[in-house]
Amino acid sequence: MLKSLLWLLIVIADLWAIYQVLKSTASTVEKLLWILLIVILPILGLLIWYFAGPGNKKI
Repeated sequence: MLKSLLWLLIVIADLWAIYQVLKSTASTVEKLLWILLIVILPILGLLIWYFAGPGNKKI
């Protein structure tokens, strides 16, 4: 049950990240690359996008 809840939260976070990527002002190619990264590496891709994604100045 706990694993299912964890994966559900990861999927929700990834969907939110993909939505944010689509809303960004990045080029179409950049958006596609970010979305692929998030989909292929769900947890790591989300973290990389959060810290280094288009428009983010968190580092």
